Parts: sequence; C-alpha cells; structure tokens
Amino acid sequence: MNAINWFTQGGPVLWIILVCGLAAVLVFLERMLHLRRAAISHRDFLQGVCNVLDRGNPDEAVQICEEAPGPVPALIRAAILHRHEPRHTLAEAIGNVGRAEIARLERRVSMVATIGQIAPLLGLLGTVFGILETVVVLRDQQPLIDAVRVTDGLLRALITTAAGLIVAVPCFVMHNLLLVQIDRLVLDMESAETEIIAHLTSRHVAEKKSP
Repeated sequence: MNAINWFTQGGPVLWIILVCGLAAVLVFLERMLHLRRAAISHRDFLQGVCNVLDRGNPDEAVQICEEAPGPVPALIRAAILHRHEPRHTLAEAIGNVGRAEIARLERRVSMVATIGQIAPLLGLLGTVFGILETVVVLRDQQPLIDAVRVTDGLLRALITTAAGLIVAVPCFVMHNLLLVQIDRLVLDMESAETEIIAHLTSRHVAEKKSP
C-alpha cells in the first residue's frame, strides 16, 4: 500500500491529525525565527549603551534600544527612560516591561504543546471509529464475513493511532526546544536588568556627589 492509499484509508480523523501537525510545525518555525532574532549579545549591547550614556547622550542610547530587536533592548530602554527615578521605581518599571516581553516570547508556544497532547487523543478517536466500523461489519455480515471489509476498519484504527503518535512526539520536542530558547533569553534579560540598574544607580550617586 502506497502513501496515497494510507491517507485515503485513514479517513477524516487522519486529515485532522495531519492539519494539526502542519500547524504545529509552522508555529514552531515562526517562533524559532522570532527567538533567534531576539537573541543578541546582551553584554556587548549593554556595554555599547553604557558607553553612550557615559558620554552624556541618553537620547542616542534610547534610539539605539528602539532600533535593536529583542527583549533586552526593551528592558534597557525602560531603564534609561526611568533613570532618574528611585531604585525601587526603576526596578518596577523594568519588571513591567520584562513581563510583557516574556509574554511576547511565549506567544503561541502553548499551541505546540496542546497539539502534542491532543494528537494521540485524536488517534485514539480514530481507533475507536475503526474498531466500531469493524464490529458493525462483523454484525451485519455474519455468518458470511468479507475479510476485506473487516480489515478496512482495523487498518483505519491502526493508521490513525500511528499518525497521532507520529505527530505528538515531534510536537513535544519542538515545544521543549522553544522553551530552552525562551529560558536563555530570560536569563539574558535578568542579567541585563541587574547590570543596567547597577550602572544607572552608580551614575546617579556620582552625579549627586559631583559639585
């Protein structure tokens, strides 16, 4: 039996599983590209922005942050805009931006996990339909049973079960890969937040001490 026959034999449940699998792959590719673009060298970027700030050009530093992709520039931009605020207000402003950026990073990622969870269930549903079809054939055709009609239902049950597992396994892998990328970006955000707060605080103290 060739691939076309497999698809035909699988029935509508098989097509639903395949559509879900395709959607998961598209979401994974889009999210992975987005996360790769957002993954900049936060230490080099922060050093460059701090150099601009030390030269007394906060507007230029803000513009650099606005032109750079990713959550780290957004955090640093918020820090620069609130640089004259007390430390707790500065940290709160950065935290609000950070939570918004994390939500943006995690957008549609749960969809991949959801498809990974429902794909085996859809396969099980197809299995139930296939077995039900087999039982109906056995009941209607006894005592002279057509073996082809019987095996059609069993084959549909096995195809949908296999398809559900084939879709589910890559979905879990893709979901974990996305989570790893997000965790790395979150660590970069936390590191950048600590460093920019320390830099701005030290500058604020130095400005107060200067005559």
